[in-house]
Amino acid sequence: MSELLAALPEGWPNREYSREIEAAGLRWHVQVLGEVGVAKPVVLLLHGTGAASHSWAGLAPLLATRYTVVIPDLPGHGFTELAPAAQCSLQGMSKAVASLLDALGVAPSIIVGHSAGAAIAASLCLRGSCNPEFVVSINGAMLPFGRAAAPVFSRAARFLSELPVFPQLIALHAVPRKPVLRMLRQTGSQLPEEAVRWYRHVVGKPGHVAGTLRMMANWDLPQLEKNLDRLSPPRHLLVCAADQVVDPQQGRELASRLPGATLQTLPDLGHLGHEEDPPRFAAIILALAEGRTEP
Repeated sequence: MSELLAALPEGWPNREYSREIEAAGLRWHVQVLGEVGVAKPVVLLLHGTGAASHSWAGLAPLLATRYTVVIPDLPGHGFTELAPAAQCSLQGMSKAVASLLDALGVAPSIIVGHSAGAAIAASLCLRGSCNPEFVVSINGAMLPFGRAAAPVFSRAARFLSELPVFPQLIALHAVPRKPVLRMLRQTGSQLPEEAVRWYRHVVGKPGHVAGTLRMMANWDLPQLEKNLDRLSPPRHLLVCAADQVVDPQQGRELASRLPGATLQTLPDLGHLGHEEDPPRFAAIILALAEGRTEP
């Protein structure tokens, strides 16, 4: 067993599907539910900033009844190696994911992106790296946060990411349960104790904290915003009304700007809605795959 896989804790969600893949100069932790290269179409699941493959713990097995499901830990997140700063930009991240898909030999039919993962999905399509049948955005973060304040926020994250001791301090602070639970509640979501456990685990890793900060420091959404009207695959925007991280209004704005986009609001869920109610999201995605707008 490789050192990377040996680092996975006992009980890590869907651990039996984990593998190590080398691509874009990095060692990746990737989970593949199902066989690659068979007739089954592929769903690519892209988590958001600060999460990892555990974010899809409940949803992935439900989709795997019909699809081969591919779940990478993004660079610097979870158990994937920390990437150089240039690779942590939106363009760099999407290029790295494209290299990973090439290494796996898969071409996803569906891409599901949560938060910043939705921006990576859009960038993959704009680059021509993927041509899925459709893309599902869950509380997609595809417009600059705070517009005017975004550059200041990025500079602050860049400064903190370059302080070697800061990720260690954050990781140490995450060891007690209360700080992580407070952070998760600020998303507007109510997660089960098992999910809180895995967030505590990844936030307790200095490398994961460093990867999160590096991603935040180098994120470049204005360029994506300029090219929204060029997105061609159908996009389905799932917006959770109780989201305290990405303003639900952003979903409505995106729906008005993305060609052929559909918008569905889920009234009682927060930013991590797909973790709160995986069956509901699985039903929506499978219905979309069958050409239905409702489960």
